[in-house]
Amino acid sequence: MRKKFIVAVAIVFVLLSAVFYGIGLKDPAYKFGILEGANVLMAVIAVISYSLVTRNIVDNPHAFVRGVYSASLLKIMVCMFAALGYIAVYRSAVHKPTVFVMFGIYIVYTGIETYVLSGLARVKKDK
Repeated sequence: MRKKFIVAVAIVFVLLSAVFYGIGLKDPAYKFGILEGANVLMAVIAVISYSLVTRNIVDNPHAFVRGVYSASLLKIMVCMFAALGYIAVYRSAVHKPTVFVMFGIYIVYTGIETYVLSGLARVKKDK
């Protein structure tokens, strides 16, 4: 199951990178470096949080829910601080759609992680 998650994250990472590159070529107002950095950060955090949650999945369903909520909270806090950092650095030239895309990255990686982890929890429950 871990291999499936890593492959899914890698595919999403490559697809998002290609989309960000294309958006950056069409509209230079989107900061490709910022979007790519957010993509890398969310991919790394998704893999780390997946590892933490899978270690806590035992026969207790509450551990699964706690782990997923903790991972989501960790990702949203990191995304929020990254957005605040971007806003602090580019004070006068903040491109608001870039900030919204950063939070979209959070939603994509959280959705993938939750989907894969819920499948893992179902497998553990059936055993």
